[in-house]
Order: sequence, then C-alpha cells, then structure tokens
Amino acid sequence: MTGNFLCFQACSEFYELAEVNGRRWQKMLQHEHDQRLKLEEMVEQLAKDQASLENKARKSFHQPTQNPGSNPSDDEDFFDALDHQVEDEFKVALPPKPEKLHRRTDSDFSMESYNTNDVSSESESENTISEARVFTAKTDSPQKTQKEILKSEHKRTSSQDKLKVRQLTSVDSLNAGSELVSPKRVRRTRIPERPNYSLNLWSIMKNCIGKELSKIPMPVNFSEPLSMLQRITEEFEYADCLEKAVRCDDSAEQMAWVAAFTISAFSTTLLRTGKPFNPLLGETYECDRLDDLGWRNIAEQVSHHPPALAMHTEGRGWTCWQEFTMTSKFRGKYLQIIPLGIAHLIFHKTGNHYTWRKVTTTVHNIIVGKLWVDNHGEMDITNHKNGDKCHLKYSAYSYFSRETPRKVTGVITDSTNKPKWVLTGTWDSQMEGAQILHVEESNKGKPVFETGPHKVLWKCRPLPPGSEKYYNFTSLAVQLNEPEDGVAPTDSRLRPDQRLMEDGKWDESNNSKLLLEEKQRASRRKREAEAEKAAAEGRDYPPYSATWFKKEKDPITGNQIHQFTGKYWNCKSRQDWSSCPDIFL
Repeated sequence: MTGNFLCFQACSEFYELAEVNGRRWQKMLQHEHDQRLKLEEMVEQLAKDQASLENKARKSFHQPTQNPGSNPSDDEDFFDALDHQVEDEFKVALPPKPEKLHRRTDSDFSMESYNTNDVSSESESENTISEARVFTAKTDSPQKTQKEILKSEHKRTSSQDKLKVRQLTSVDSLNAGSELVSPKRVRRTRIPERPNYSLNLWSIMKNCIGKELSKIPMPVNFSEPLSMLQRITEEFEYADCLEKAVRCDDSAEQMAWVAAFTISAFSTTLLRTGKPFNPLLGETYECDRLDDLGWRNIAEQVSHHPPALAMHTEGRGWTCWQEFTMTSKFRGKYLQIIPLGIAHLIFHKTGNHYTWRKVTTTVHNIIVGKLWVDNHGEMDITNHKNGDKCHLKYSAYSYFSRETPRKVTGVITDSTNKPKWVLTGTWDSQMEGAQILHVEESNKGKPVFETGPHKVLWKCRPLPPGSEKYYNFTSLAVQLNEPEDGVAPTDSRLRPDQRLMEDGKWDESNNSKLLLEEKQRASRRKREAEAEKAAAEGRDYPPYSATWFKKEKDPITGNQIHQFTGKYWNCKSRQDWSSCPDIFL
C-alpha cells in the first residue's frame, strides 16, 4: 500500500509540474511555428526577387546568364551565326526516346510516378532529358500602319460578331432533338464568404499517412463547396482555346491551341487548396452553357471503389470526353495526386483526334506552414489521325531555382519527328507559341530552333475582387453550384451537405455529410447481400451500371471506359428522371 501511495504521489507531482509548464511549452512551440512561417515567406520573397532581377538582366543584355557551378561546356555551346539578330532565348525539353517513355500498367497507372519517393527526385533526372535551345529572330518587316491595324481590327470584330450571331440563332448538330438555345441568363457573381473556423489539419491527417486520399474521412472544414464533378467541369473555363483551334487549317497550329487548353486547366489550382467533395455513387452534374460559353457538359460518378467519374463535353465543332480517376500518396509533409485515365478530344471538321494524360499535382506543407500547390511532370499530346505530337514539361517549383516559377515548355513535332512549333509560359499565367523557321545543331549536337514571333495562345483571367474571402473561386467556379431548375435529382447542386457548406452552416453540413455517407454504405451492403444470395442460388447478379454512361472498348487504347450514351439531354427535355437512383436525403 505504501508503495502504491508513493507512486500515486509521484504521478500527482509530475502531473502538476507538467500542467504548470505546459502553457510555457505551448507558447514556445507557437513562437517557433510563427518564426518558421516568417522565415518561409522571407525566403520565398527573396527567391522571387532574385528570379525577377535575373529575368530583367537577361532581357537587358539579350544573353543567357550562366548558373554558378554549372558545367561551362554545357552552357557555352557555339553556333553558326543566324541570319537574323537574336531577340530572346529559352530551352525546351525534347520528347524522350521510346524506350524511356513512362511505363504504365494495364490500368493506365504511371509506374514512374508511383515509384518516385519524393518530389525532388524529378529535378535529379532533368539533366538526362535532352533539350533544345530556342531563339526568336528579329524581323526586319516594317511596322503595320495605323490604317492596316484598324482594318485588321475591324475584320476581327466583324468575324466575332458573326460568330456570336451564329451561336445564338443556328441549331448545331449537337442540338439535334433538343430545344433552341435560350437567351442568356443572369448568373451570380459571388457566394457567401467562408466562415472563420479553426481546425488543425494535422490532427486529422496524422492518422492517414500511407492511405488513399479518397478513403480519408474529412470534415467539410477542409473542403470547398464544389464536388469533384464540378471541379472537372471547371477545366473548360478556357474552352475558347478550342474554338480557335476549330478554325485552324494547319494541324501543328491546332495542336498548339489544344496544348494551351490542357495547360489552362491547371490555372485554377494555384490558390485552391480546398478539397472538393467526393461524389456519391450515381451523383451527376450538368453544365449547359451553350447560350454564353458555347459548350455543355455532363459528368457522373460511375464507380465508388475505386472512385471514378466519366465526363462528356460538347462544343461547336468539337467533342471532349474522359474517364477520370486518381491515386494519391500522402507522406506527411506533402500529398501527391496522380491522375489516371486519358482525355480525348476530337474536331468534327478535320477528324483530328487528340489524347493526353494529366501531370501530377502536389500539395505541400501539410504538417506545418502555408499550403501551396504545384503541378509537375511531363505530358504528351498525340494526334492519332496524322501522328503529330506535343511534348510538354511542367517544371517542379523550387525556391532557389533561377527558372521561372511554374514554368511550362513544349515542342510540337510531326509524324517524322520534325519540330514545327515551340511553346513557353507558365501554367498559372499565360502560354505563348511560335512557329519554328529553321533548325540547326550546335557543336555539342544539341538542336537549335530559330522561331518566328511569339503569339499569346492563352492568358489567365484575374480572380474576381474579394475572391480570397470565398475560396479563391473564379467567376465560372462561383456559378457552377448555382441552383438551377430542371436538373436531374442526382445533380451535385441538390446535394444537401454541399449546399449547407456554401451557406456557411458547416456544423449542419458535417452532420448531413455523415448521413449521406451512411446511406451510401447501406446501399452498398444491400447490393453485396443480393449478390451473395444470387451466387448461392446459382444466378448471375448484374454489377452496378452507370445511368448515363456505358462501358465500351476505347478504340485508341483498347481499354474499357465509360462512354456517354447520349440519352441525358433528351430525358431532361422530357423531365423523365425515372432511371435516376435515390442517393440524397
């Protein structure tokens, strides 16, 4: 008894001591945390200032700066003199040799991305990637006169007006069997501001290391009031790139516009650190913007484990579709999201059929610091009709690199591997393209591209004023979850937990989210029980099938993917939703 009493007394004394000093330790830890954040912001600002000064120096002297510690034999290649005076210079990554292409499994998973232990390992392999130097030559042609400029502007404005009239009055082939395009409706310009709820992300994520992102139960506090179906639809914010591609007669130039469109899809990720809602099985989302943007989209969650969605988008002169799923790696300090699946784009007039895979997205500072997003890796866009290819390189962001942050470069080649166009820019700002006029080789055997003048292919629009108060949404993102009459009962706009979150009622939203997830689990258990009963009786039990998409063989890849049946818009015109499952509360 005496021993127990002494032990209890010692524990009590330790508890009192820990309680007294606990607040002091907490203040010390908070101080260290704040100092780390300040240092991180200071280093980031210094790196930005240094990069800005180096860019100004390059433009001032019209020559590249040499990176200290680099190998002079690599940076000081000598070329034959060009016929025109050099105006600008940069480097582009050339497509890897066939034997060095990314290895993928039958499920279209990139083994190279999966085996990467850390984001920094990408930069270690950069030296093995062959590069080409690009020079833009000054043109000696006289400047356009004011009269020519006004004439050109008049033609452009006139053609745009005619296009708008055609969009509002003609019935395109994609509208067969549906009503005429209705007049433009007035869209909302903002949503309720984000409440200031404090919650420790690490307290939730620390138990999820090594798990799939889709299997992590997350409260809405770390989400944004959009579903993944709506986020994938947001990729068409700059679909005007595709409208310009439709009007291209040259396939290489069309590829340049397609590449700009694929890059623009990442522009919204820069400040969007909130997690979109995981769609429920059978959840859908439609976005009909034929009246103002010239396209309409339907997406559906076609699988729950693994989570996968199918999407089909129609524009005037083009059609795009994809089956999107992903895998993720959470290692504590960062979260990697590796997209799977292939996106398809076809132009009706030429029959040019393009495919591509998305690059990896990484969310940094999960444990401590300010969350920030980077997109990095390599992307190949292929025109399966004529063999044209575009190889894009998304450079991983580094505080101490002299490279432009979030830089993207690319080269377009024809079926004979002859370079035709080069692309340069950033995925968060703008992309430029230029036609290659001449190809030379340096004394080190590296190709040198001489190009014509660059033109802007895509430029990111600024965020609406005050958007930092409502999840850094773009104007289109604000409109995606706007209530709309006549949509399917499974539409994301009608999801109660997401609507409650948008309205700022986060506690009610979390409760509603739990009820929805439990209802989905109950439906899954019911299907599993019915399947077991059918198996015991020797009967076949049909697996779950999507409502608006059907599994078919992809003629390009040979894989089974979900293809749009084309029935949704006809059912909407009749308001026949009898085939929709009951998934909401």
